[in-house]
Amino acid sequence: MKDEEKAARPAQSAEAEGKSGAGAEDGGRGCAAAAGPKTGLGETSGARGVSGIRVLKRNMKRNGSRGCVTRKTRFGSRERDWLKGDALRGCVCLYGATEPQAPVPGPQTTSTSQPDLKLVLCSTSTSVEELCAQRGVQSLYLQLHGDLIRRLDSSERPLQMVYDYLTTMGYDDPLRVQQEAANSDLSCMIRFYTERPLNADQQERTLLKGVFSVRKGKTQLHKWAERQVILCGTCLIVASVKDSLTGKMHILPLVGGKVEEVKRRQHCLMFSSAGPQVQTYYVNFDTLAEHQRWYRQASKVVSQTISLVDLSCYSLEEMPEYLFYSQDVTHLNLRHNFMSLEGPRGLCNFNRFSQLKSLNLSHNRLGVFPETVCEIQTLSELNLSCNGLSSIPPCIGNLQSLQTLCLDGNHLNSLPEELGGLSQLCSLGLSFNNFTIIPAVLERLVAMDKLAMAGNGVEVLELSSLLRMGHIKSIDLRLNGLHCVKSETLEPVKQLTHLDLRDNRLTSLDLSAACNLETLHCQRNQLGVLSLSGFTLRTLHANNNRLATVNIYPVPNQLTVMDMSWNLLEYLPDWVCDSRKIEVLDVSHNLLLELPARLLSGLSLRKLLAGNNALQRLPDLLDHIPLETLDLQHNRLGELPESFFYKALNLKYLNVSANALETIPLCSHSEESLSTLQELYLTGNNLNENCVALLVGHQNLRVLHMAYNQLLSFPASKLSKLELLEELNLSGNKLKTIPSTVSSCKKLHTLIAHSNHISVFPEVLNLPEIKLVDVSCNELTEILLPDSLPATLQELDLTGNSSLMLEHKTLNLFSHITTLKLDQKPSPNAGDSQSISTLWDHGYAEMSGQRNKLCVSVLAVDRFGDSMEAAYGIFDGDRNEEVPRLLQCTMGDVLAEEIQHSSIDNVYMCNTFLTSHRKLGMAGQKLGASALLCYIHHESSELGSYFSLTVANVGTCQAVLCRDGQPLVLSKVFSLEQSFEEMERVKTAKAIITEDNKVSGVTCCSRLLGCSYLSPWVLPKPWVRTEPQCSQDEFLILGNRALFQRLSYQEAVKTVLAVRDPRAAAKKLCTLAQSYGCRDNVGAVVVALHTGEDSCTCEPPLTSVEVRGMLASTTVPICMPPVDPATPSSSSGIASEFNSETSASEVGSEAGSTASDEHPSSGPNARPERRCSLHPGATICNTGGPGILAPGAHPTLFQRQPSSATFSSNQSDNGLDSDDEAPLEGVISNGSKLEVEVDIHCCAFQLRSGPPDSPKELDLRHDSRSSDYNSKVRRQNSVVVSATNGCLLAVCGREISDLKKSPSTSSLFGKKLSNGSVVAPEDSHNIIEVALEAPKKKSGYFAAPAQQDPEDQLVVPPSLEQDVREQLRGQSPVVPGPPPPSTPPINRDPTWEHTQPGLPHTTFQQEVYDTAL
Repeated sequence: MKDEEKAARPAQSAEAEGKSGAGAEDGGRGCAAAAGPKTGLGETSGARGVSGIRVLKRNMKRNGSRGCVTRKTRFGSRERDWLKGDALRGCVCLYGATEPQAPVPGPQTTSTSQPDLKLVLCSTSTSVEELCAQRGVQSLYLQLHGDLIRRLDSSERPLQMVYDYLTTMGYDDPLRVQQEAANSDLSCMIRFYTERPLNADQQERTLLKGVFSVRKGKTQLHKWAERQVILCGTCLIVASVKDSLTGKMHILPLVGGKVEEVKRRQHCLMFSSAGPQVQTYYVNFDTLAEHQRWYRQASKVVSQTISLVDLSCYSLEEMPEYLFYSQDVTHLNLRHNFMSLEGPRGLCNFNRFSQLKSLNLSHNRLGVFPETVCEIQTLSELNLSCNGLSSIPPCIGNLQSLQTLCLDGNHLNSLPEELGGLSQLCSLGLSFNNFTIIPAVLERLVAMDKLAMAGNGVEVLELSSLLRMGHIKSIDLRLNGLHCVKSETLEPVKQLTHLDLRDNRLTSLDLSAACNLETLHCQRNQLGVLSLSGFTLRTLHANNNRLATVNIYPVPNQLTVMDMSWNLLEYLPDWVCDSRKIEVLDVSHNLLLELPARLLSGLSLRKLLAGNNALQRLPDLLDHIPLETLDLQHNRLGELPESFFYKALNLKYLNVSANALETIPLCSHSEESLSTLQELYLTGNNLNENCVALLVGHQNLRVLHMAYNQLLSFPASKLSKLELLEELNLSGNKLKTIPSTVSSCKKLHTLIAHSNHISVFPEVLNLPEIKLVDVSCNELTEILLPDSLPATLQELDLTGNSSLMLEHKTLNLFSHITTLKLDQKPSPNAGDSQSISTLWDHGYAEMSGQRNKLCVSVLAVDRFGDSMEAAYGIFDGDRNEEVPRLLQCTMGDVLAEEIQHSSIDNVYMCNTFLTSHRKLGMAGQKLGASALLCYIHHESSELGSYFSLTVANVGTCQAVLCRDGQPLVLSKVFSLEQSFEEMERVKTAKAIITEDNKVSGVTCCSRLLGCSYLSPWVLPKPWVRTEPQCSQDEFLILGNRALFQRLSYQEAVKTVLAVRDPRAAAKKLCTLAQSYGCRDNVGAVVVALHTGEDSCTCEPPLTSVEVRGMLASTTVPICMPPVDPATPSSSSGIASEFNSETSASEVGSEAGSTASDEHPSSGPNARPERRCSLHPGATICNTGGPGILAPGAHPTLFQRQPSSATFSSNQSDNGLDSDDEAPLEGVISNGSKLEVEVDIHCCAFQLRSGPPDSPKELDLRHDSRSSDYNSKVRRQNSVVVSATNGCLLAVCGREISDLKKSPSTSSLFGKKLSNGSVVAPEDSHNIIEVALEAPKKKSGYFAAPAQQDPEDQLVVPPSLEQDVREQLRGQSPVVPGPPPPSTPPINRDPTWEHTQPGLPHTTFQQEVYDTAL
């Protein structure tokens, strides 16, 4: 009890104020307070503070680098015990008046000016008044998101404000809220000052004054005198008496005047007014800095055409001193301040501005209407938006000159009758208030022609009430929850021309009475019936409804634009074809079976979007048409009309992707073509190389996409004629080469040809404008480079070319490329750990589209932490790249830390997002990003438990799980257009939602990481969902907004199912999105899930019949081993790193083997099970039949061709020169960004066992299955090892020790071979690999792994072969596997085929790495 009383008593005011780092940025976190080591703690005698307040005595000094102030370093044991006593206690950080300094180059010293930081322990009931009394200060100031600074009221409670802020963000646990409140990073979002921070730039723009030498007039009659001079607002003020403002003040209006430098006098300016009576003052300044400051500010004033004073966003509480002298001010902007009503310079004195016409007081937290402004009779424009007003006073009727009144974003539900007396009021903004009906007073405002009431609560609109408002022509009632529009009267509503009913709940809409309606917006309702009058209709937007037809009478002959996309139209109404002036028609995403012939024959149609329907044919064109844009993607077209191209001569854009085209029509019957086609998209059809010749006539073609067709080649002569080509996409075909005539396309800047069979690098590096080259997932072996590369080359993707070898010289030439993607070698430790990463592997792709920068980042960690877990994420910054990169670098670490604090998925995932949001620091104040994080983990701490997918997301990134071939969406889209709950929440918080459905015109997302200045409208709290894995789960797709805008969930799943390899699948998803019209950044991650019913990779039991049935035709693909726990996964997007002390050859050629310690089963029908690391077996040798699939190679799952992931690092500098063989990965010698992709090739081999066959039987069996066997070897990227050219030894048990004793083989154990391979020395390894020694590569950063040819097998060196055979003779059976198909049968040593009596017949299975040559 005494301890509690002592803790509650006021602490004695003892403090030592230190310098806390807020000036340097650490990893983008921004101005967060930091503290060095504490130097003392205690309480000294002195005045007692206020109850509940404890002041810590700290001397926190900066020691050069910025450290993080943690609770442990801040508080002593007594303070920590005091905090633990009650969750309502906490710490408030009080900063001094010095504003944080920007980081300066060079070493930091302890004398660097930093803001004073005082740590005050208090409770949530402690008020500002108590804190000020204890601290001896006048008041406290609050700064949110590094923006405006507000003086706190004496009754406000700072700690409670912090707790409320954190609770609004999404924290639920009171103890976690208490912990976060004491975190220094929080100062970037909420910060308290004991004095108002000084801002020299703000002072310069509001007020300049000083005592200088002044002379009046241009003649020499006046003498120079010392006078006080003031520049404020629009006037120059000169006092008549030195150092005194009591005498006469000379006012010089500067708007429209002149300010000039006087050259014959140093630091002198001449100020002249405008008008017939010109006044001139000469002011001589003491220093050059003052001269420049005054000249800069005065130049802005004199250049204005109106007398405008802009003081917006200055955190002002009252008008600047001397501004009332500017009597000529006509426009005053005080937006985003904290103006007070009372005081000598408050709003109560604004009637002194006798000529004021425009006053903007929006976002000032007024709370009540400032009645004083109603006394300014000259006022014609008044903006009081977002001030929390609940009523308008009757004195508003005094503003008879008022023409514009903005009252948006308040809490109004009624208007005074006096408002109807404003005869000149023509614009009234009432959006985002609490009106439930249209105010009747509006009937008297005859000058107003537009009713703006978006975001209110009007549920019923009666057209009869509009008859009484004959002056209203335009009505905006979007976002009102409107569910009924009544048209009970037969009298036409003639005055209504524009009506906006977007984002409501309408199920039917009859506007036949609005006979003069010109524009209608009714998107995103639930309309099933729509009836309109067509007399004057010009624009109709009715997309995203349930319309099967639209009734318009009479025919809308004035209609020019109609959007009926995302509806249920099965046919187009006849009036569409009869409309004479329609230019733009969007009927995509409907159920159309055909297009009327009259539609395409119209003479007005310029743009037709009819994609995602069920069209089977296109009607013949009867005559030349003016059509310029035609989109027919995702239909069932088998052909285009033969006369299509020479009848549509104005066509510039054609997209027929995702159809069933086998050919395309000729562009002209004659040799001379008049085609103007510039963009042609043919992706996803059945076109072959014969169609290329038909493209030659389109000589104006700039963009050509022919990805995922059946092209075997691209005729060189045809490509040379497309000289204006700028972008060429030939991915997903069967090309073996890109013609050398591509060098004729001098304007080509983008070449994408991934997922082909290209073996020779295309000759595009001589093109002057080339920017991007993507030849990933091909069969490149070498690159022939010119002497110098074009400076325009920004991205080069060479991943997935397993046989590609790059010399050191080649990499140096690539050093200037911004993004270089290469295959990364497996980690040297990869073979030493168990093969658990085969539970999942991934691939991803990022494409910038037509943007200049890539704003999408990916996090991919196949092995997360030290356990069998994984983490994947995707981050989309929309227009910024900083926040996605920061999240990519930090979010994995944050998740690992949060998992330690809580085992509840919803808690640790939510806290991961909130902590990552805080760690963004200053970068997250104005910038933000959508984020999605997927965490694969055990449902409980037991290893044998089920795996689960926990997905959390904010924004528009999405995750789709393929379960049994069908998509299962795991995420939630936080977009205002797609989430009614989020729209209502944002509306309730009084955010202004613009017509394009963006919060304050910034973002369409209601939840983001970053953009903290939009709080509480935009929050970082994520959606969290946990889905247990089952045997039907095949893969997971993560994508950003741009991907799923163009691809449906079903198409995305089908695409990946068809490709199988994760990297190639991710590439295809992004390529399809671009071919479907995406021009933004697009990113995709594909994660293959190799988990069975028991959440492991153990194979279900098979019968002996099944085993025998697969013996002749199935090879054993072996999964790749994981990396060492101490080394990040080589498949990780950001965490994979090479050991800087390992040479390139060591990194590239590490070989390892893993096997379980199982005893072989006896009997001819014994089936060895496939085991995983969760359920290890108990035998010495891991056995498996030839038909048994290895982990990660389930027949319905992925067969990894080359595994992929991208390592990206563009902010590091390894400091190594070009001769270093072990630089930090991701960085070439000049520090350019380098993306290195993991490519761990999982080769497999199988060894047969059983009774020895005779040579004839072996030969016959080999001949009968050679062709089928060869195709499966190539398809599964496996290696079948036989005794050809030596043999690969399989040795068990005691044979290892015998080999170690042999002089010829002992050197192979635990010793690095000359090619960089290492054979592990452990006795537990029951399978030994001996690789042929190869010359060590002397140069190059990374050497791409080579694909093994069938005849390129791992063999025993000839010098060791005889010794090994002697050691093994008579001890163990070594049964060779089937020889490669290309190798003729050879005579085998009978000793190698002799079986030892008494030993069971076993089949061996092993994992093998490719060795780098």
